[in-house]
Amino acid sequence: MKYLFLSIASTVLLASCSGNKSSGQDSSVKTSTGVTDLPKPYDTKSSVNFSKVLGWPEGLTPKAPAGFTVTPFASGLNSPRWIYVAPNGDIFISEARTQRKGVKKVVAKVIGQASSLNENDQPSGNDIVLLRDTNNDGVADFSAVFLSNLNQPFGMLVIGNSFYVANTDGLWVYPYKAGITKMTEAGKKIVSLPAGGYNNHWTRNIITNKDQSKIYITVGSGSNVAEHGIANEVRRANILEVNPDGSGEVVYASGLRNPVGLAWATGTQTLWTAVNERDELGDNLVPDYLTSVKRDGFYGWPYSYWGQHPDPRMKGAGQEFVRKAIVPDVDLGSHTASLGLAFDTKMLLPKPFTGGAFIGQHGSWNRSELVGYKVVFVPFANGKPTGKPLDFLTGFRKDASKDEVYGRPVGVAITPKGFMLVADDAGNTIWCVRAVKTK
Repeated sequence: MKYLFLSIASTVLLASCSGNKSSGQDSSVKTSTGVTDLPKPYDTKSSVNFSKVLGWPEGLTPKAPAGFTVTPFASGLNSPRWIYVAPNGDIFISEARTQRKGVKKVVAKVIGQASSLNENDQPSGNDIVLLRDTNNDGVADFSAVFLSNLNQPFGMLVIGNSFYVANTDGLWVYPYKAGITKMTEAGKKIVSLPAGGYNNHWTRNIITNKDQSKIYITVGSGSNVAEHGIANEVRRANILEVNPDGSGEVVYASGLRNPVGLAWATGTQTLWTAVNERDELGDNLVPDYLTSVKRDGFYGWPYSYWGQHPDPRMKGAGQEFVRKAIVPDVDLGSHTASLGLAFDTKMLLPKPFTGGAFIGQHGSWNRSELVGYKVVFVPFANGKPTGKPLDFLTGFRKDASKDEVYGRPVGVAITPKGFMLVADDAGNTIWCVRAVKTK
């Protein structure tokens, strides 16, 4: 029994040291034009502190600033992770969750990770749901399973007569006609993506450019800080660029531990991403961030963080990479698990939120006190951030002094009507945030 206990304890420790990234602290904005005052590594111990998901009581919703209302757009879903608004206004939701097997599944239950992610024995939906709000009242009145039997789908995209889905192991394309409610045509994998072995960050997001000549694909690292070897990280921690037929792959940017949200800044052709940074260096390291993405840019992972701060676990390796590491633009707080990203590109939201960036923060596990669990707003002007992140959608935590939460926000989207939609995967709900019309 003694040896069994030690074996389980060791497994729990390993799992907690390499679990999915979701942690953080609130902090003021720091940009590439200023000096970032970061604590030293291990300034505090590395905590394992999973939140307890309660679900939403009847009638309770997240809280938005004055002048906005929040209502359930759709509920009873199966871990809705990401939202895509098609050119015709159809709303597609990818349903997927982390899938653990064997010992990893047992450990996730023991340490509270499964409960925090609302995974307990619930299979991944592995599908895409189509939602419509035909009378524009902020509530979906049509729902259908558009695509099923997928492999942890995440990003979605329509280009002309093609519907793209980014599964964890590949980019697929299907024949598409605007307005259809169910995909009946067979798809084709046009890009294989790394998903074997240790696949810690399984989400793959996609976006196209203005002339729809390229597709950009996010591929997160397979680990926290390359602890399974660099050989496991080939084509990972990157944003890849391909042609719409899957050909011509190049690495657009690298050294991005887990880039998830992708969006074009309002009024520009500059690509931005929200990035989950590394864990286990203490409560206040390393900041998740929002950054513009430079072609061929390197952002540090795994050798350094926030520019040229070396990660002590790399023991001096990769100095040639450290020297060229780019400092990100906006500090979103350590361990906040900043995932979702949407710009008000059509200037549909009221001031002071017009034209800015909204980031869904899934919330912490590697911090002694929970942080994140909200949607924050970063003001922008002329394509650049002009201030620190501000709380926009809160109320996901039951009590600021406790670890209980009602849900966890992930994807964020803005519809052509100016509604904001927020995917709450742990709460199995899509929330609708609308500005109150004034007379």
